[in-house]
Amino acid sequence: MKRLKLMRTFWIASLGIGLALFAAEGIAQDVGHGADDYKLCASCHGFKGEGNALVNAPALAGQEHWYLKRQLRYFRDGIRGASKDDAQGHAMAQMSRGLNSDEKIADIVAYIGTLPSPKSEGTVEGDSARGQSHYAACAACHGVEAQGNAALNAPSLVTTDDWYQVRQLKLFKQGLRGAHADDTYGQQMRPMAGVLADDAAIRDVVTYINTLK
Repeated sequence: MKRLKLMRTFWIASLGIGLALFAAEGIAQDVGHGADDYKLCASCHGFKGEGNALVNAPALAGQEHWYLKRQLRYFRDGIRGASKDDAQGHAMAQMSRGLNSDEKIADIVAYIGTLPSPKSEGTVEGDSARGQSHYAACAACHGVEAQGNAALNAPSLVTTDDWYQVRQLKLFKQGLRGAHADDTYGQQMRPMAGVLADDAAIRDVVTYINTLK
């Protein structure tokens, strides 16, 4: 019951903030400029935005444009990746410092939007039945099929690499992500990730999400 009340509170708060930000999205985009700027990103994330697990770089192609924009702004502005204990996030924060305008971010994201969505292969092993039970709390924002919900600022999970999901859930639990005062959505994710008791529970829920892809 306590979990349901927490979910309902987050849902209402996120809906109001999300609709306001979603309506404000309107920066002009230049795909050509974005293609040029993306060349630096391609060294890790791949020329087709397919990602590279060997360098801990998730796939970008197929991700929601509004989510990519927000995360790039968070990295650039020190809202995400500030801690050196989050090695990959900290590296991204350093790389994002060159994105000195929201227009530049919009251009890169517009270019990523032209890339074909890659097929994500499952790499995480867990108990999908237990994971389905854990996912009930996630579904309130991310959707019963993990399709995401832009109005709630909850990204799709079926388009996200499973190993990346595992890492981010651990970062939320450890307080290495979502700790910044300006990371409203990350702050909401922290207690939700905290419901997952241990690494096995994290693997279970991600394994279940893989069945939805």
